[in-house]
Amino acid sequence: MMRLPRFRYLTPRTVREAAAMLADLGPDAALLAGGTDLLPNMKRRQQTPGTVVALRGVAGLEGSSADGHGGFTIGALTRLSRIESDRGIGAGWPSLAHAASLIATPPLRNMGTLGGNLCLDTRCSYYDQGPEWRAAIGYCMKKDGEVCWVAPGSDRCWAVSSSDTAPVLCAAGAEVTLASAAGERRILVRDLFADDGIRHLTRRADEILTAIHLPEATPGERSAYLKLRRRGSFDFPVLGIAAHVRLGPGGTVESASIFVGGTGSRPQEAREAAEFLVGRNLAGEDVVREAAGLIAQVARPLQNTDFTLTWRKQVAREYAARALRHLIAA
Repeated sequence: MMRLPRFRYLTPRTVREAAAMLADLGPDAALLAGGTDLLPNMKRRQQTPGTVVALRGVAGLEGSSADGHGGFTIGALTRLSRIESDRGIGAGWPSLAHAASLIATPPLRNMGTLGGNLCLDTRCSYYDQGPEWRAAIGYCMKKDGEVCWVAPGSDRCWAVSSSDTAPVLCAAGAEVTLASAAGERRILVRDLFADDGIRHLTRRADEILTAIHLPEATPGERSAYLKLRRRGSFDFPVLGIAAHVRLGPGGTVESASIFVGGTGSRPQEAREAAEFLVGRNLAGEDVVREAAGLIAQVARPLQNTDFTLTWRKQVAREYAARALRHLIAA
């Protein structure tokens, strides 16, 4: 049995109190939301914080509501099971509800939170192992070592982003609120991520992600999320395609946003594919295939997750096409 290391456990009651704790403790502290990612990582000694600041008792971080401007605000501690069953979210942003429903298993979705899924640690076959296994290879760059075993000649870590909700919220143009002792700032979800397997978040160590803000859902908007994994449940994505479009008269695409997850250290924008779709009709199979090829160019997987590398490259085009076809059926 793998046991947790020793740590100090703090239970603030307000965001201000939690932010003050982080300001005092510095990077040695870790935030605990649902714990479905942090606690297993601590057992494997991938993360060894001296202090854990638990957010579950903090008031005002759970639940969802209309923001008065046509959008929707979701507290960062809102459980994933609530996201998947919320009628308001399902009506306006169905791809988010669908992505939440694909995460892990029902018991884990009852514990995991939306904010926690956004801040999910990056994953890699050489990193997500027990301490003895990692010690046997001399560890890796992400924790205790100096070499990225995925790309030994590289000066950076290539661990991948495995959040299902991140590419969906990026494509939707959602924002997050980050709170610290110095105040609050609000940024786009796409700006929350950095292209580095170790420093994969732009959230500072003294900041708390408190809320997610969805923009107004307007007529003609369609969204889809498609996930590739070995099993039909539990597994992390090795590929996720999130597409969001606004259709005009006759089904012509007026605007588009597409993000790919599971193949890089952050959700990757398929900007060229989105620009290609504008002014075209998704009912045309040739349009779908051309756009899918452009999306697949963004999905450049490495040998650091499940399945063979060659097959993952081939299947990216097919999954992209399926995601685009889902937009027509939505």
